[in-house]
Amino acid sequence: MDEHWWRTFHKTDATAIVHVDLTPHETRLADAVAWLDEIEQNRWRRYLHQRPQHEFALCRAALRAVLCPRLDCRNDELAFELSPHGKPSALVGGVRAPVSFNVSHSGHHGLIALAERGRIGVDIEERVPRHDPDGPIRTVFSRAEREELAAASGARKVDLFFLLWTMKEALIKALGVGLSLDTSGFEIPPPLRRGSRTGEFRFPHYPAVRWRLENLGNADFAAAVAHEQAPSPTG
Repeated sequence: MDEHWWRTFHKTDATAIVHVDLTPHETRLADAVAWLDEIEQNRWRRYLHQRPQHEFALCRAALRAVLCPRLDCRNDELAFELSPHGKPSALVGGVRAPVSFNVSHSGHHGLIALAERGRIGVDIEERVPRHDPDGPIRTVFSRAEREELAAASGARKVDLFFLLWTMKEALIKALGVGLSLDTSGFEIPPPLRRGSRTGEFRFPHYPAVRWRLENLGNADFAAAVAHEQAPSPTG
């Protein structure tokens, strides 16, 4: 497989983030599809449009290439199953593998987040000048977040919108509840909204669990990762 379409993007002691280059490329696509199992190839064929077909193949093949050495398994031993809300987990020889992962893609960029312990979620949104953030503001964000967005303008407003959006999506994906959680019912901590790259978060309805929330954004895309933390010694 051509390893040049993915690379390590960011690492901490507990997590690894891999960037996947989704620029259209026929040779890479052919290599990627060859790595997919029969179920995945059937899913790939069912896509009606070329872009989602391409994104799925390259991200899933990169995920396989990253997981196989990590789990010490062959590609043909690796399979995936979905939770009721659609979050995948890895199986090796039919047995659940000791790894947590999540995948997101937008435009020419994909991210794969991995952790050995704790749930993890990642979201990425390519920065596009045509994006209008006003539409979903009233239904997606908390009152404090809406007030900050209303006070912002121009590039700052768009950047803040993408920051909040990706962080909320990463948290929901980490929690694994799909769209059943009201994103306006929780808010991103103020230090993260104002420039901190990392911070701690707790869901109001689930305060016993701590999450490490990190801004991974750069000039090309907004992105965030949420990782479940081990319980503190005091509980």
